[in-house]
Amino acid sequence: MNIRILFPRLLVVCATLLFSSAVIAQSSESDSRPARTNVDVNRSIRLETEISAPLSSEESRPRVVKPLPLPSLTAASLNLSNRLDQDLLAAIQSHLGASYHFNRTGPEEFDCSGLVWRAFQDIGVDFQRGPARSYWATFEVPAKNEEFKFGTLVFFSNLSHVGIVVDEKGFYHSARHGGVMYSPFNDYWLSRVDGFRRVPQSVQSTANAKPRAAKPANSVDVEENREP
Repeated sequence: MNIRILFPRLLVVCATLLFSSAVIAQSSESDSRPARTNVDVNRSIRLETEISAPLSSEESRPRVVKPLPLPSLTAASLNLSNRLDQDLLAAIQSHLGASYHFNRTGPEEFDCSGLVWRAFQDIGVDFQRGPARSYWATFEVPAKNEEFKFGTLVFFSNLSHVGIVVDEKGFYHSARHGGVMYSPFNDYWLSRVDGFRRVPQSVQSTANAKPRAAKPANSVDVEENREP
């Protein structure tokens, strides 16, 4: 074959191979970059690629989100003008975090009725220690506008659990899971409410204004709710 014809053909083949290699290399590099869609001023859509920078050690470290603490309930925030209510709130909050234990009245462990008894004893309000059911039978039925008044007793689950109302938003109680704590009146608790009672005014009127040490309580034979 004439070399004058063969040489130009070899040049064309070589140029074609070089061009194809360059196109393949460019396509591979573009595929390794994340695509980003942009719209220019003429509303035409174009794709851009950008190199993903490696995460720093600080960014790659998992973040721990800490729960926000609940605001502390104080006499001022509840507008408790009654000194006895202020003392009762302080007494309850002094037991927050104590563990649950059936038939205990503190100071480190409480069942639900034991917490109620101890809190009122701490402020000098004396009544017979008993299970939740006995408080229901003994204390006064409050007026409708006093059901969610601070200090009202709220009863749950067929009178097997009792707590102390803070307001319409929540209450204090000693729960089997969590011990002495504040709980909101959510759907779970509202669906289990049996009713409310108020400690009789006649009992409160004979109470000493200053907190005093509680005397030991007799044991309670009726076991209270183990569900909460």
